[in-house]
Amino acid sequence: MHQTTFSNLALPVIVAPMFLVSGPDLVIQCCRSGIVGSFPVLNQRTTEGVDRWLTEIEESLVEQDAPFAVNLIVHKTNHRLEADLNVVVDHKVPIVITSLGAAKEVVDAIHSYGGIVFHDVTTTRFAEKALTAGVDGLIAVCAGAGGHAGTYNPFAFIDELKSLTDKPIIASGCISSGASILAAQAAGADLAYMGTRFIATKESLAGADYKAMLIGSSAKDIVYTPKISGVNANFLEPSIRGGGIDLTTLDVPTMNAETELSGDSKAWKDIWSAGQGVGAISDVALTKDIITNLKSEYRQALDKLNQSARAYR
Repeated sequence: MHQTTFSNLALPVIVAPMFLVSGPDLVIQCCRSGIVGSFPVLNQRTTEGVDRWLTEIEESLVEQDAPFAVNLIVHKTNHRLEADLNVVVDHKVPIVITSLGAAKEVVDAIHSYGGIVFHDVTTTRFAEKALTAGVDGLIAVCAGAGGHAGTYNPFAFIDELKSLTDKPIIASGCISSGASILAAQAAGADLAYMGTRFIATKESLAGADYKAMLIGSSAKDIVYTPKISGVNANFLEPSIRGGGIDLTTLDVPTMNAETELSGDSKAWKDIWSAGQGVGAISDVALTKDIITNLKSEYRQALDKLNQSARAYR
C-alpha cells in the first residue's frame, strides 16, 4: 500500500467511478469526508471538459483531504484514451483506475509522475495480465457488483489474487455498509470499493427517477446480462422493463467503448445500473452524511467482532 497516498483516509474506501453518475461534487465531498472519490473521464464529453473537472477538484481540496482518482477505459475502441491520458499526466492525478484492458504504456505514463494504478479484474487471467503490465493493485470485481461485474465469490477470488501478488487488493461487490467494509478487510482486502450506495446522493449526477428506482429496489431487482452493453453487467430490472426491452429476444451486442460510453447510448443512460447492495438505500442523502454513518457502522462492527473473537481465544 502506498502509505503517503492513503495516509489521510478515515475509512479504507474508494468510491467507484460510475458512468453518468460520478462528477466533481461527489468526488470532492468524498475526499473531504476521508474516502477516495473518483470519476470516469468519459463522464465529460470532451478532453477539455476533463481538464476543467480536474482543475475544479484540485482547487477544492486541501492537503488534509483524501486523494482522488479517475477511471480510464483502456479498450481499443476508446479513441480518446491518449488525449485523456495526457491530461491525467499533466494534472498528476494521484490514483488512476483502469478498466477493460491493461496496457504497460498507460501504467508507465502514470508512474512517470509518481501516480499509482489500480486495475479492475474479474478473473485471475485478467489479473495476471494486469500485473504483467505493472499495475500497483487489483480491484476484485466480484459477484453482485454494479456495472461491469464478475461472477466469483469474494472469499474465493480475493484468496486467489493474494496467491498471485502481495500488491493491494480492493474488494468490490455488494459493499453497502460499515460492516461490509470491515468484512472485506477480514477477507483479506486492503480497501473496499463502493459504488451503488453513492448513486442516491444529492451530489451525484444521477437523475431523480434513477434515484427513486434505487430506493424502491432490492437485490431481487438486479439482472446480470451481457445483452445491454456487450459485457456482463448488473442492471435494474425495472429500468429494463421500462425501456420496453425483452432480454429473451436480444442478441449480445459487440462491445464498443466509443458508442456505449458516449452518453447517448441507451445502455447506462436509460437502462440504469446498480449492484445487489441496493437494498441499503432508503433515501437520497448528502454524501457526507452517508460517510458519517459508514464510520459509525464500521466502529460498531469492529467492536462486535472484537467481542466475539475473545470467546475463541
